[in-house]
Amino acid sequence: MVHAVSTDSPARVDQETGVASNEPLLKLEEISKVFGGVRALRSVKFDVMPGEVLCLAGENGCGKSTLIKIISGVYQPEPGAVMLMDGESIEGIDPARARSLGIQVIWQDLALFPEMTVAENIAFEQNLGGRPRFVDYGKMKAAARRILERLGVSIDLNRSVRSLSIAQRQIVAIARALVRDARLVFMDEPTASLSHAETQALLTIVRRLSADGIAVVFVSHRLAEVLDVCTRVTVFRDGQYVGTFPTSGMTQTRLTELMTGRTFDYQVRSTDLSKAPVVLDVQGLSRGREYRDISFTIRRGEILGMTGRLGAGRTEVALSLFGMTKPAAGSIHMEGRALSLRSNRDAIRAGIAYVSEDRLQLGLVQPQSIGDNTVAAVLDHLLDGTHLIAAKKRATLIDDWIQKLVVKIGKPDDAVSTLSGGNQQRIVLAKWLATQPKLLILDSPTVGVDVGARAGIFAIVHKLAAEGMAILLISDEIPEVYFNADRILHMREGRIVKEYVPGDTTMENIERDVHA
Repeated sequence: MVHAVSTDSPARVDQETGVASNEPLLKLEEISKVFGGVRALRSVKFDVMPGEVLCLAGENGCGKSTLIKIISGVYQPEPGAVMLMDGESIEGIDPARARSLGIQVIWQDLALFPEMTVAENIAFEQNLGGRPRFVDYGKMKAAARRILERLGVSIDLNRSVRSLSIAQRQIVAIARALVRDARLVFMDEPTASLSHAETQALLTIVRRLSADGIAVVFVSHRLAEVLDVCTRVTVFRDGQYVGTFPTSGMTQTRLTELMTGRTFDYQVRSTDLSKAPVVLDVQGLSRGREYRDISFTIRRGEILGMTGRLGAGRTEVALSLFGMTKPAAGSIHMEGRALSLRSNRDAIRAGIAYVSEDRLQLGLVQPQSIGDNTVAAVLDHLLDGTHLIAAKKRATLIDDWIQKLVVKIGKPDDAVSTLSGGNQQRIVLAKWLATQPKLLILDSPTVGVDVGARAGIFAIVHKLAAEGMAILLISDEIPEVYFNADRILHMREGRIVKEYVPGDTTMENIERDVHA
């Protein structure tokens, strides 16, 4: 049973009159939604104040996206819902009216046009509707330039969006929302693919929007940044309203408990592996400007963490260990045997598996089935005497891994895109664990995965290590490596600059070194 906990909405100052007001910009009550007999939302309530930065928190599937789609007019709630904006009813709202009211949603995929320019993407909606007319590119660029200046950033207006970094695309999406005089902006996982520095720059923009009186609803699985930028947090669990809480005094641990209904025991690993045999031995590995003089070992059953800022060279090292790029110098030994990796197939044969940081593009084939993705790396092991895939052997392998990793699915034939982020990541793990690797490389394995699913994934990782697998865990989230690795390597500008043992130092010391 979920018990609703409410807090008084904080007073906000009207930007024109300077008078404090407790009146919400948006207020919802008794919001329910049913899909095919499944109740996605159960009589939830929600409010946001003018100029407030509010977090909407909860695990995947808790109803956050459904609520946002109701507010933006994509879905209609069940009868009995109360929806007020500026104290006036907005029941029956559709997407066009939502935008006219200043409600904008920046989804995780950003919904930009990659072949169009920055200016065209920002001013896109200004040219919708009305009578056909020639586009005034001068006016379009002027509007885009004004918005970017308002955000305090500079991007070449003539560049195609395809050529921009993820962080720059986020800014373009925000700028496009502001063109339509946004008053309330929902940001869905805006920092999921950003580095620490890029995240801080985005949070500065969010604060700037708040100072201009624009309310921002922030949806993120990165709890540290939620507590940093938001004044309140509204928590949903299993389609129900848990409560709205001030972020002052809130901890990541407490927020995690509110979101999941479970208690997590955060402790550093304390495993003595000094006598365990060495699985991977890397000495003097170098590749141009990507990384230089990289040396480390990983023992049987050890989880070695690797962290650092974006561009430090972590992923570049991982790609060389997986045979995707060739080092210019240095050596790689697996269990004492020298490796010369010409391709990822060589790495797989040597017992190396690699879970990429880009699950959507490199980890999975989204239109294909859960089953096809699970067996993708071991098809040659499933052939029968006629060199065709043995259906029974394939089905057994798929069922085994789905059960071992506790993947929540409908049917193995369903598209893998139907799964939540956490379950998709489990399928990626299943695909590579099916190769029976000796070394598992995990590159940012929890990007876009909620806190409860993260705990489940790391429980699997710890179990694999206990069974003797060597694991290289790469992450720019310091808590992930601090609580899940036996040792941590800090990379900066292509070099390993320091090694830490969790427990012998504090997480704050590592964070200070990494972000110095």
